[in-house]
Amino acid sequence: MRIFGAILLAGIALGGLGGGAAAQDNASFQSYLATVRSKALREGVSDRTLNSVLPSLTVNPRVIELDRDQPGSSSPNAPISDFAPYRARHVDAARIGRGRSAYRGNLNTLRAVEQRYGVPGSILVAIWGHETNYGGYTGDFDLPRSLATLAFEGRRRPLFEGEFIALLKIIDRGVPRERLKGSWAGAMGYPQFLPSVYLRLAVDGDGDGDANIWASEADALASIGNYLSNAGWRRGQPWGVAVNVPAGLARAPLETRTVSPRCPRVFDRHSQWRTIAEWRALGVTPQGGALPADNVQATLLEPDGQGRTAFLLTSNYRVILDYNCSNFYALSVGLLADEVSR
Repeated sequence: MRIFGAILLAGIALGGLGGGAAAQDNASFQSYLATVRSKALREGVSDRTLNSVLPSLTVNPRVIELDRDQPGSSSPNAPISDFAPYRARHVDAARIGRGRSAYRGNLNTLRAVEQRYGVPGSILVAIWGHETNYGGYTGDFDLPRSLATLAFEGRRRPLFEGEFIALLKIIDRGVPRERLKGSWAGAMGYPQFLPSVYLRLAVDGDGDGDANIWASEADALASIGNYLSNAGWRRGQPWGVAVNVPAGLARAPLETRTVSPRCPRVFDRHSQWRTIAEWRALGVTPQGGALPADNVQATLLEPDGQGRTAFLLTSNYRVILDYNCSNFYALSVGLLADEVSR
């Protein structure tokens, strides 16, 4: 389904497409937009929005280049690096310090969000810090152009065409076009929501009637809380805890037998579920803190191998993975949250 194929890649490598090729690709792009227009109309997008947005769009070759340069898709069996260097970069003193300031500066909002959704404010702040460095950088790509380009290119058309139409619906709601800047892949605002996620889960946290995740910290934090609650966050349960594992623990009987349909390499690294009481009986002990209640279910993850810091992870850790399906990301969110709330 690659629409540009080798022609576009060659054009990029040579510094740009020739006039004839560019004209041909633009004609194909405009033809594709016509099909999107029909689909968007059927989904309720107004003529006004379509007439305003579609004629202004052109292909962005840089977006296609970035999409095709994504690591991992061509090497699913590549070795996994250690977590420790990632942790040092993402749970560092600067991010912790800014997180504590953000936590204190939004304490009333965080308390209200936790009361409503059950998600600790420290987790909300940690996700905000990981996604955009507490709003320091949210991306400067024009989202309609980026998503239209990715949908047209076709490698993941069902995903990006759906997100493009969702973005048109957001514009139809009255969100100004100039606000719609974000990552090359369509993530936007302080929480880096895709348009479809915004439509489902963005909420007004400051009471002004507008879910402005691009400029309102209260709206962004409330929207993250709504997202995590919707994904199954359990009130009052920690995300996990760092633990020591006895050297003699037999790991083979604990290996998971479940194959996850979503990001299996992430979940394959987790053990089977056991209660905290069962882990305690196996000799697993907390590092500094306390273990969750004995009846809480948890899996074991040893991100840097045996003999190094391991983690017992609850179902709330799986909720963080729903936000970004990466063990390194989810562990760093949890650890940053712990530091932010100290």
